[in-house]
Amino acid sequence: MTTQTVEAPRSARAAQRSTNYEKWGWIYMRASGLLLVVLVFGHLFINLLASEGGVKAIDFAFVAGKWASPFWQVYDTLLLWLALIHGTNGMRTIVNDYVSKPTVRKVLLVTLLVSTVVLLVLGTLVIYTFDPCPANAPADLLPSFCSAG
Repeated sequence: MTTQTVEAPRSARAAQRSTNYEKWGWIYMRASGLLLVVLVFGHLFINLLASEGGVKAIDFAFVAGKWASPFWQVYDTLLLWLALIHGTNGMRTIVNDYVSKPTVRKVLLVTLLVSTVVLLVLGTLVIYTFDPCPANAPADLLPSFCSAG
């Protein structure tokens, strides 16, 4: 009778490192998921129920007015970062679980990382640099609430 040795799964090999990134990823998913539930329901409540007019009231002016407040800038930035990193971590887990070829896995993980960084930077820039009434813009392109001068 011969005995066969089964190779340890990738996650078990990763657990032998001094820092267990899988454990911290798991903890992040639970903590961010809980915080995201609160933030998303708060976002929906404020934007849909508490604002006068419901969904029909959400337009360019609504967003401009909301992002004029530093509180809403931080709130939406937190929502953006938590949701995007939460989703990226989930996709990373799926790639690690189902892609067996190391080269393909590495390409997918790098692509995931680059796209996440680009979206985080662009989203954060939009939130903090948003100006509904830019200087020297043609008057016909400005929203009605901007002064023409």
